[in-house]
Amino acid sequence: MNKKLNAFKAAFPYTVPIFAGFIFLGFAYGIYMNKMGFSFVYPMLMAMIIFAGSMEFVAANLLLQSFNPLNALILTLVINARHLFYGISMLKEYSNVGKKRIFLIFGMCDESFSINFSIKAPEGIDKGWFMFFVTLLSLERVWTAVTPFSILSTYIAQSFGWSKPVWYLSATIKNLILSTLSKTSGNSLSFIAFRL
Repeated sequence: MNKKLNAFKAAFPYTVPIFAGFIFLGFAYGIYMNKMGFSFVYPMLMAMIIFAGSMEFVAANLLLQSFNPLNALILTLVINARHLFYGISMLKEYSNVGKKRIFLIFGMCDESFSINFSIKAPEGIDKGWFMFFVTLLSLERVWTAVTPFSILSTYIAQSFGWSKPVWYLSATIKNLILSTLSKTSGNSLSFIAFRL
């Protein structure tokens, strides 16, 4: 049990940035779905049903078009084909982890792949359990971040009747980044970065 707890503690800090990033994606997705005319129920259901986050954004357009299952299948395969290459890259890493291998293969997403491929388990930490908890925390944080923030941002957009909510969100983020860059050592790169 101590081996698992140590692996969990070692994996946890690597997954915090994933959670932070997906908060903003959750807001953007909820606002996007609202702009497309969907109620708050749709982002919640789609987060539960669709494993590929990229397809959640594409699925909104597919739901508004005439039903074409072949087109949806081909589009899904093309968008998620990168997972074939992820899997090939991880064959060696997943070869000696025992029964955890099944979950690691099932739960591999962009975020867990990038961490498990590039970060080696710290000294004294079981590699299999480390990768297991990176994958588990990546999936759990995506779930806990995207779903509530999608619902919240959809509700906010509906409540305030925002006609251009995505512009408001991007302008806010741009202003935060710009003000942060301008405060750090008088950096003039902030002006150049936002003019490109």
